[in-house]
Amino acid sequence: MTVVAPRLTLERRLLRERPIVIACDEVGRGALAGPVAVGAAVMDERGARRRIPDGLRDSKLVPELRRADVAARASAWVQGSAVGWASAAEVDDIGIMRALGLAAIRALADLSAHGFQTAEAIVILDGNYDYITAAGARGLTIRPVIKADRDCATAAAASVIAKVARDSLMVGLHDDLPAYNWASNKGYASPDHRDAIRTHGISPHHRASWALIPETLF
Repeated sequence: MTVVAPRLTLERRLLRERPIVIACDEVGRGALAGPVAVGAAVMDERGARRRIPDGLRDSKLVPELRRADVAARASAWVQGSAVGWASAAEVDDIGIMRALGLAAIRALADLSAHGFQTAEAIVILDGNYDYITAAGARGLTIRPVIKADRDCATAAAASVIAKVARDSLMVGLHDDLPAYNWASNKGYASPDHRDAIRTHGISPHHRASWALIPETLF
């Protein structure tokens, strides 16, 4: 299967309307344990004239052994980037979609704290649902775009930056709780992870409100 490289076509068009574009993409939505993360990457007119880093793709399409290198080059290519987080406890408390919105708001706040005028940006949000506004954000221009992480280079950058950050966090949590093998499964629903939940129960990093093993489903 041929994988089409992302481009800057949409970003360049939107930059005719606003001085910056910020692309957001989530990581960890379907995991059983660990936080959700939303990456945010900034593109301006000058950056949109620069060459897209080789190998930049949606994080799911970048081999694991290459992701850290691709993420580093993506971080150097965009004008700024941030990763926002929402914990497993917050996912349990407010639900996954509002938690994604909270993580995105935190990423955008980080960019704002570093001098980026988020209110002047158009925010590309991967997917078809604006979970940022739904979580209470105001004064932002949000453009949900289906497959943005595949087609838009800035969204691909946000995707791989967030993926590497979250994977690194899960590897760190593995050192404290190795029974769940998070260094390998990153908190997702692998057979070894489900087996560990059956044997050891859940940890404080698990999404306790979820049906974590199939036999709990009715």
